[in-house]
Amino acid sequence: MKTVVRLAACLLFALPLAMTLAACQREIGPDPLQLTGKLFVFNYRLAYATYMITLSRTEPVPDGSTVTAEFENPAGGEPLVLTRKLFPQLEKVVLESPDITCVKKARPYRVVIRVNGPDGAVLQTLETTVTSDADQSILPAEPLVIGPAYEKNPRVFRNGNAPDHFETAKCPVDLGR
Repeated sequence: MKTVVRLAACLLFALPLAMTLAACQREIGPDPLQLTGKLFVFNYRLAYATYMITLSRTEPVPDGSTVTAEFENPAGGEPLVLTRKLFPQLEKVVLESPDITCVKKARPYRVVIRVNGPDGAVLQTLETTVTSDADQSILPAEPLVIGPAYEKNPRVFRNGNAPDHFETAKCPVDLGR
């Protein structure tokens, strides 16, 4: 009888303790990153466009993990690929594609993002599309400024004067889109 009483007393003490400890455990979700923003960046001064994707870290990632983004190439051909190391202390991840051409207004472009562990295993895959509210033809054909001091581009500003009309960017290939 004494053994049963001791066992019951231990259970009465251990059960609430076990439940408290279980409640303190943090569940680890399968997705370490959450998509928080996506857009096209048109840099008028330098005459280029890029994709920009922002992500927030929602779960820890192992040290040595990477994120790889595959951006649909608006000019056609193979996707543009960008790989970045994930640093455990950074809460935000910003992915900016290489320069792109031929962006068309209101057309969705595909982006695939993979989070890879240090061993190369895929921890997460995100798929999204990015749609521009402007056509790339809003950009000048050449950068308006050059160099580290942003000096006027002499090919655009002849004799230091602004042209009557700025030449605009054109898609080098006819995509038929």
